[in-house]
Amino acid sequence: MFEAAETMSIPSLFGEKVKRWVFALQDYTLLSIQSLANVFTPPQYWRDTLEQMDLIGVGSLSIVAIAALFIGGVTVLDTASQFSRFGMTALTGQAVSIAMVRELGPTITALLVAGRNASGIASELGSMVVTEQIDAMRALGTDPIRKLMTPRVLATTFVLPLLVAIADFLGLVGGYIMAYLTLRVGAVQFWTQAVDSLAFGDLITGLAKPLVFAFIIATIGCYQGLRVRGGTEGVGRATTSAVVVSSVTILIANLFVDRLFLYIFNL
Repeated sequence: MFEAAETMSIPSLFGEKVKRWVFALQDYTLLSIQSLANVFTPPQYWRDTLEQMDLIGVGSLSIVAIAALFIGGVTVLDTASQFSRFGMTALTGQAVSIAMVRELGPTITALLVAGRNASGIASELGSMVVTEQIDAMRALGTDPIRKLMTPRVLATTFVLPLLVAIADFLGLVGGYIMAYLTLRVGAVQFWTQAVDSLAFGDLITGLAKPLVFAFIIATIGCYQGLRVRGGTEGVGRATTSAVVVSSVTILIANLFVDRLFLYIFNL
């Protein structure tokens, strides 16, 4: 009897889990749509947006720059033996350029920004929920979505493409340094190949991905923070969930965005 009842409960438990996921996805979608709709109606908190651009963009610049510089170097280092074996050292610039602009630059930068800022957004907003500051804002007639979420979504969308552009350039610089040290590739040869190898579709893909990733980072961070339950322990869980969910979603979205632009530009 007990084993039968326990077996019968498994589908119901799975159904409840799926139901919670569906409700969470619906809540997240509505929250994200509302944050975008607030852009086109007053009041708009541009000062808050500028402050968030400074916190997210300038605050992430150092870690993005250091990571990109060494990623470009590692890319060349891992392929140097193959290039030397087949006498194709002239293609080093092409390999680093395409890898950084299309894939490594946008994805690695987005993951770094998600680790630093999605967690910060979730913890900040979660603390405001726990201390009832959100309820106080509503009591004073201020929409917390418009005041807190929309500026963070706009700021992340503005600064992430700039961070990716910096990461791409520094990745090429790191690649050139390592190519010169290991393969003795000249500056003119490397940079000519790096620039000439990029097609229009590569540039569009490299610029479109950060926009999608920025929206994912900001909205998931805000959603996890605004939906905190369970006091300070809930803030910790929301912070962890913001990083994990945004990182996994970025990797999933990267696959579909990449496939879409490969199809559009026939790359």
